[in-house]
Amino acid sequence: MNSNSGQQDLGFAPVHDQPIAYMRRTREWYLALGYDNPYTWAHYADVPFHALGKPLSEATVTLITTAAPYQEGKGPQGPGAPYNAAAKFYEVYSMPGERDADLRISHVAIDRKHTSMEDARAWFPLAALRTAVQEGRLGRLAARFHGVPTNRSQRHTQSVDCPEILRRCREDRVDAAILVPNCPVCHQTVSLVARHLEAHGIATVIMGCAKDVVEYCGVPRFLFSDFPLGNAAGRPHDAESQRQTLALALQVLQSAPGPRTTVQNPQRWCDDPDWKLDYCNVERVGPDELQALRDEAESARKLARGLREKSLAGKPAPG
Repeated sequence: MNSNSGQQDLGFAPVHDQPIAYMRRTREWYLALGYDNPYTWAHYADVPFHALGKPLSEATVTLITTAAPYQEGKGPQGPGAPYNAAAKFYEVYSMPGERDADLRISHVAIDRKHTSMEDARAWFPLAALRTAVQEGRLGRLAARFHGVPTNRSQRHTQSVDCPEILRRCREDRVDAAILVPNCPVCHQTVSLVARHLEAHGIATVIMGCAKDVVEYCGVPRFLFSDFPLGNAAGRPHDAESQRQTLALALQVLQSAPGPRTTVQNPQRWCDDPDWKLDYCNVERVGPDELQALRDEAESARKLARGLREKSLAGKPAPG
């Protein structure tokens, strides 16, 4: 009897039914696209940690997202939209927390094959947080939620965006922040923001799907959902999944014993784990498709660079 059949006899899950190695996958993907300078991901040995210090029912909480405000005239941004570099934003933005906002995730590299982008509550749990306040599980929502740009430049994120998020959180007198990323680099961005907030006295929890990116960076608290990128707040069109996911994140925020606390959401995306084989997997792409993707990536890179240069030159950023 071979080892594979023996594992099946023991009831083992398939070998690939484990958290996706996004750092390895994206490295191999961009090498295949012709970019031969592999990205260096943020990695720290020490992790700041600030205990919440009060019951959640008395705490003021804000939400931090990498989703982008809808921008009319900037191309497809709704359900099923392709990657859209024109819809990116480059400066921290804030919006009122008491009403809904039209946020999209077409500007980042989510799992488009397995994410419909139809239900914003799957990546932006503002409504669920309002419900938690109404039910007495949270004290109150901060006056504003905040958007942080997805930036490959860790230096810019740490020197510009992190201090700006901290300043706005202090203005709103928040006790804690819930951070919800989307793409792999989004997960690094919010990890850096979480570290900065914790170092300055604000407790945080990340709700994310890219386990390797977050844990490699090193964060205080992390709720890992083994879902396709773009669904960190729960399965789409599944209110109970979203409610349970937020409830677990709040539990981690309140009860984590120290830094590097990771809790895995027990929910499964579906019974078949084969979806984990698709994202940025060069073994599943033919040469013709790879060339088309190479051309598309280069075009998007040039567009994003031009938009970013305009933003840094002092022109107003979208949102």
